[in-house]
Amino acid sequence: MLPCSAALVALLAALPSFVLPAAADSSSKRGLVHTPNETTRADDTIWVQKPTDLTWYYNYKPEPESAFQDIPQSEFEFVPMLWGAPASLDDTSFLSTVRSLIEDKKINITHVLSFNEPDGPFAYGGSNMEPADAAQVWVKNMIPLQQMGIRVGLPACTGGPGGIPWLQNFLSECSKLVSTGDKTQNCTYDFVTIHWYGNFEGLASHMGQYSATFPNKTMWITEYNIDNQDLQTTQAFFNMSADYFDRLDFVERYSYFGAFRSDVSNVGPNGAMLSADGNLTDIGAWYLGRQATGVQPSQGESWGFRSAVPHASVALLSAWLIMLLVGV
Repeated sequence: MLPCSAALVALLAALPSFVLPAAADSSSKRGLVHTPNETTRADDTIWVQKPTDLTWYYNYKPEPESAFQDIPQSEFEFVPMLWGAPASLDDTSFLSTVRSLIEDKKINITHVLSFNEPDGPFAYGGSNMEPADAAQVWVKNMIPLQQMGIRVGLPACTGGPGGIPWLQNFLSECSKLVSTGDKTQNCTYDFVTIHWYGNFEGLASHMGQYSATFPNKTMWITEYNIDNQDLQTTQAFFNMSADYFDRLDFVERYSYFGAFRSDVSNVGPNGAMLSADGNLTDIGAWYLGRQATGVQPSQGESWGFRSAVPHASVALLSAWLIMLLVGV
């Protein structure tokens, strides 16, 4: 388990209200969870305009987005996802699609994601899969991709208490399918994939649980946010989590769930990276490696003020608090 301190989390969240939290440094780990709104498709271009820190994206589908098709894979890597179970558990269309991207469209696919919140119900965005069914789909689609040299992520369960047990059952069922006779074999995976919605202390603890359960594996945090909180708390969480991810070598990649407008956000307006009128909020600008915009999430208007404390001073204070929090 990673060491945590509720007092330090509270201390950072209680920074004076006249201080805008400092932006995290630029990072090559950052990716885009692409969640397009058909009525605001023009927003798609925001994420690839220069300058941007984003180096990869996924869209919960096996095919890339048409809005990004002209961007080289080396600059903005597409990562296909097998979201849930196909109509037939013997279906290999995901495998065929990825092979076609590589062989026919000459897209250099190096990573794939599997099963979006299979322990969660459809009503809340989960793919609602039984571990045995997921194992059968995995064997048919993922193992051949691994044999092609593609790195595959463990299914991304919810942050709830049933996530890790679901994964353990899944790996047990998968082992039964690939074992022969008296020889027991295990299904392999290249990295674990984590979702989290809650405070920073809970995030650090959740990552610690994954490290203990699946040792010696790198992590992708492919959905995370603190939902339905005030703006100061949300910004503090963003900066603490980004700093944390960037300093941990075993965190390969992360993608903040917030690439949408505040008026359609299902994590609360302050968690969105775009204002209601489609302008980058401070969090949106920081995530792209830019300076704060001063745009309020809900109204899309300028705050009309800036921090009375030098930006670098806030960054140093945040870094100091995080080092104390994680014990480094």
